[in-house]
Amino acid sequence: MTVTVKICGITSVADAEMCVAAGADAIGLNFVPESPRRIPHSLARQIVDAVGTRTLVVAVVADLPESEIRTLIDETGVACVQFHGSEVPEALTPFLPHAYKALRIRDASDVANADAFPGNYILVDAFSAKALGGTGTTFAWDLVVPLASRRKLSLAGGLTPENVAEAVSVVKPFCVDVASGVESSPGVKDESRVRAFIANAKR
Repeated sequence: MTVTVKICGITSVADAEMCVAAGADAIGLNFVPESPRRIPHSLARQIVDAVGTRTLVVAVVADLPESEIRTLIDETGVACVQFHGSEVPEALTPFLPHAYKALRIRDASDVANADAFPGNYILVDAFSAKALGGTGTTFAWDLVVPLASRRKLSLAGGLTPENVAEAVSVVKPFCVDVASGVESSPGVKDESRVRAFIANAKR
């Protein structure tokens, strides 16, 4: 099965259109206040209206109450929610099957926490004390190989056009997820890097 590709941290309709044209299977819209890629609900709605019938649009949130997530979904039309904060497993349940947890990996104990979270899907990212994601930092991929064999795993954290083929070969994930690795600046995607990333991931 060919790996799927999610381009995260989209901040414009133009970049969303470009990523879809390049072959992205999903795009991510960031609603984490501290992120340089955060966008307002109104822009997210424009992006969903433009590409939502052609690709999966995922909302990235962190530690939002259930009521606020429901408002976000209603106002933007996003199809799926990525929980990227310190959420407990029960926080996902009201939104399944269209939700998954992102875990930040430092060591094997972080990987072990994955089994507590419900749903078929799980995302693993590199741990950083500075930010929840989009840091360009990698982690030891071999830690998550067993997890990828039993869950539909999205691999994130420091992926680039240069290393994504190796990452796919080692982990055999369901999906690879990239933000900073295909950017010219935070939130601005570089078309040549997006196309190279997708081609190298799927080759």
